[in-house]
Amino acid sequence: QVQVVESGGGVVQPGDSLRLSCTASGRAFTSNAMGWFRQAPGKEREFVAAISRSDLTGLSTYYADSVKGRFIISRDNIKNTVYLQMHSLKPEDTAVYYCAARTDFGLGLTSGQYDYWGQGTQVTVSS
Repeated sequence: QVQVVESGGGVVQPGDSLRLSCTASGRAFTSNAMGWFRQAPGKEREFVAAISRSDLTGLSTYYADSVKGRFIISRDNIKNTVYLQMHSLKPEDTAVYYCAARTDFGLGLTSGQYDYWGQGTQVTVSS
């Protein structure tokens, strides 16, 4: 079992930055690939960003086109934490953001590829 907990959401203005954090416990953190997804009201959950396991060579990341160049995913294996740094936020980034852990190899780009999920944290971008 892996326990996933997100934090850092809030209300910001367009153009602001915000950093989300996600801790994962219960399994060696370095053996989890991690991902961020989001779900806006009335819409399906969508992929945002992913970062590979760090117990293998060659750490890699992947981003949805809608956030590429604005969001950065990173991980701190000492703190068992993955971050989503968000810049130049737009109203359309408003959603509940979910962190997820994947125990298999490779990046996960769809929700079905993740095994454990957090409860989500709300991000609202509004003037």
